[in-house]
Amino acid sequence: MTAFRARLTEIDIRRLIHSADEDERAAAAHKLCRNMDRARLDDQEREAARKILRLLANDAAELVRRAMAVTLKASDLIPRDVARRLAADVDSVALPLINFSPAFTDEDLIEIVRAGSPVRQAAVAGRPRVSRDVADAVAEVGGETAVRTLAANDNADISETALGRCVDRFGDTPEIIAALAYRQVLPLSVSERLIELASDAVREHLVTRHAVAPETAIRLASFARERATVDLVDQASTQADLPRFVATLNGRRALTGSLLLRALARGQMALFEHGLAELAGAPHSRAWLMIHDAGPLGLKAIYDRAGLPPRLFQAFRAGVDTWRALQAEGVDTTDDAFRQQMLERFLTQRPNAPREDLAYLMERLDQAPTPARGAVGAAA
Repeated sequence: MTAFRARLTEIDIRRLIHSADEDERAAAAHKLCRNMDRARLDDQEREAARKILRLLANDAAELVRRAMAVTLKASDLIPRDVARRLAADVDSVALPLINFSPAFTDEDLIEIVRAGSPVRQAAVAGRPRVSRDVADAVAEVGGETAVRTLAANDNADISETALGRCVDRFGDTPEIIAALAYRQVLPLSVSERLIELASDAVREHLVTRHAVAPETAIRLASFARERATVDLVDQASTQADLPRFVATLNGRRALTGSLLLRALARGQMALFEHGLAELAGAPHSRAWLMIHDAGPLGLKAIYDRAGLPPRLFQAFRAGVDTWRALQAEGVDTTDDAFRQQMLERFLTQRPNAPREDLAYLMERLDQAPTPARGAVGAAA
C-alpha cells in the first residue's frame, strides 16, 4: 500500500479511524480517497483499498459517506457492491455515484430507474454514457425530468422505438419535444412526429437540421402564414435523394419557376439542374450539359422545353452567369460562404424577377449570419 500510504500521515489515519468528530473523519476520508484514486495501485493494493472503501461505506456519518461518493464518483476503484450499497443511501450520497460511477451494470441502472425516484431516474438519464437498454427503461417508466434529461443527452443511445415512446408519453410537454428535436441524430419517423408537435422555432430547426419526407415538406410549406413554414430551397439541400424530392415537388405542382429562381439565386445549382430535367422530361445528364456545356443557346433550349415563363429567362440567365463567374474565380461552390456571395452578386445585377421573389431573396440575405458569428449562409 506504499503508493498512497506515503501520502497519509499517521495523524490522518488516526483521525479517520478514531475521531468522534464527523467533520474530521470526512476530511480524512476525502484525502484518503483522493490519494488512492490518483495512485498507481497493483492488484494487491487495489484490493486493500477496496476493503477500506467498504469500511467507509459503513460509516454512520452521512458526511463521511458523501465525501467518499463525491471524491470517487467517476472512479473505477469503487467495487460494484459498494456502489450498489451507496446507491440505496440518501440522495446526497447516492446521486453523485448514480450519475457517474462506472461500477454499475446496465441491470443495476435499470433497477434504479424502475424503483421510481424522479431524481435518481434523472441522474441515470444524464450519465456520460447511457446504453440502449437503460435508455429504453427511462423512456418507458421515467418521469418527465428524467425523459427530458435523456432526450437532451446526445451520449444516450436511444432507439427509434424509445424515441417514439417519449413522444407518446410526453407529446404535450414542450420542453421534451424541444430536447428531442435538438438531438444530433433523429430517425425520419420521429422527425415527422415532432414537426406536428413542436413550436414554430423548434419546427424551423427540425426542417433545417433534419431531412423530412418530400410530402411533409410540401405540406408544411403551404401552411397558413401564422404557422412556421418550410423553405423548400433549404429542405432540398438536406435531401439524400434529390431527384425523388424534385419529382415529388412536380407531382404536387410545387416545382415552379419561382422556386427554381430562388434556388439558383441562392447557389443551389443541383436543385436547378434537377428541376429543369424534371420539367423538361430529360435525363439530368442532358439537362446538365445544356445548362453548362451547350453554348449560349443550350440554357434557352432546355428552359423553353421545361415550359418556364419566357419573361423570367433573363433572370435565370443572370443566375447561371453569376454561378459560372464565381466558379471561374475558384470559389468552392459547395461551401456555405459561396451561397452568400452568389446571392449578393445576383441581387446587385438588378434581375428582372417578380417582386415577391426579390423580397424573398432580400429577406434571406438579411437572415444570413455574419462571418464573425458563424459560417456564412449556414441556413442555406
